[in-house]
Amino acid sequence: MRTRVVVVGAGVGGLSAALALAAKGVDVLVVERQPTVGGKMRRVMVDGAGIDGGPTVFTMRWVFDELFAEAGLDFARLIPHRPAGLLARHAWTDGARLDLHVDPERSFDDIKAFSGAAEAERWRGFMAHAQRIYGTLEAPFLRGDKPNPVSLTARVGFGKVPELLDLKPFSTLWQALGAHLKDPRLKQLYGRYATYCGSSPFAATATLMLVAHVEQEGVWYVEGGMHELALGLARAAEKAGAEIRTSTEVSEILSGPGGVLGVRLADGRFEHASDVIVNADANAVASGLFGEEIASAVSATPPAARSLSALVWTAHGAPRGFPLVRHNVLFSNDYADEFQQIFSKRKLPHEPTVYVCAQGRGDTAPETVPDREPLLVLVNAPATGDGPGLSPLEIDQCRERTETLMAACGLTLSLKPPQAILTGPEEFHQLFPATGGALYGRASHGWMASFQRQGGRTKVPGLYLAGGSVHPGPGVPMAALSGRIAARSVLSARPLTSQSRRVVTSGGMLTG
Repeated sequence: MRTRVVVVGAGVGGLSAALALAAKGVDVLVVERQPTVGGKMRRVMVDGAGIDGGPTVFTMRWVFDELFAEAGLDFARLIPHRPAGLLARHAWTDGARLDLHVDPERSFDDIKAFSGAAEAERWRGFMAHAQRIYGTLEAPFLRGDKPNPVSLTARVGFGKVPELLDLKPFSTLWQALGAHLKDPRLKQLYGRYATYCGSSPFAATATLMLVAHVEQEGVWYVEGGMHELALGLARAAEKAGAEIRTSTEVSEILSGPGGVLGVRLADGRFEHASDVIVNADANAVASGLFGEEIASAVSATPPAARSLSALVWTAHGAPRGFPLVRHNVLFSNDYADEFQQIFSKRKLPHEPTVYVCAQGRGDTAPETVPDREPLLVLVNAPATGDGPGLSPLEIDQCRERTETLMAACGLTLSLKPPQAILTGPEEFHQLFPATGGALYGRASHGWMASFQRQGGRTKVPGLYLAGGSVHPGPGVPMAALSGRIAARSVLSARPLTSQSRRVVTSGGMLTG
């Protein structure tokens, strides 16, 4: 029988796997329970217009360049985007502001003016260290199957153990930052990169310094918003021959003595599959949401190990008083307390750090501020969406504290309904079951965290996982890498029986 793969979930990981497999001639069916593709890269309708309600930063473009090129497609032509010059604008309640740029010399000059010449030189050393970490881990960790400490050492090379130790795996990110930077504001700025993995900088491993290098390598603006990236991935997968069905829910994944047999849909239909790739949180499988017979194939994530959730307001707002660019971060005054409240007490912070994405803007604030523009405002929250959760009073108090923090930094913006729509841990848990609202899978706390994250292969033959909750980790490019790894695993485990290979030309034609 010809190889057939069913991909459950049309997030970035699932769509990337579908594209990679379909381009190799595999019969691929993608089923998605939501009415549109994208997963967390979703679009929220506010006053009849769509606003990105998920990831807003696009980095590591090479992942998508390679994925599309292997399918004979031109990523830049199919998904228009342009490079950003400004990484983000950062602000504190004392009026201090700092821009970071893609051009490191401009960042150096701004940091020199912000923190002094000595700190700017220390920043250079920090960035060089971040680059070394990334260079050490890209091929053996990011591109490969989930390693363990021994296999990672073997991939890097036993003669390069000093390079692995240079990663400071036994230090927290906050400790490692303190060895490089003296200005507490810069430590706070770069400590925030732990939240890209849903983690606390006071508990996350120091290897997350590599995020600083990733952003320095380039950030891009996708025309029409990040949801267009998901739509473009879906179009590319369909060009390659994959079938995508939305509003189609899987109730059970069936297996036998030899492995996966197929999936049972919520409407009772059965879809045969020689392999199944689940692009959902790994805990959804472990919790039995796809059937008890495959639940033991995946390790469960205990609630205490969950990553951050968030309160996300999508709004057509009228910001005033602050020169917003595309990406803006407004910092709280007590960073340690913020994460203690979230992770130790499972509460919303007394004073949150606030991220504001002005989706219609670029590297500069417009001279004339529009009366109404698309915005995403995010503060971190505990992943308690499957428990008693957060009361309406707690959420409203957090909204008020968020508006107060923004005002202290110079930004006046109302997040009250109906202009703003709120998505919190409970809603995220409903969107992404078995997560409690955690948006990044398992938190990256402790030196073993990267090795504890679920790998793409499972204990059931023919059952694979993709997405931000599995190796190599959360984030748009990482999810795409997980999809490529899952596709590679399918191809290596079960040789194709089709007689010809379909290839998509750059013009989108199918040959073979």
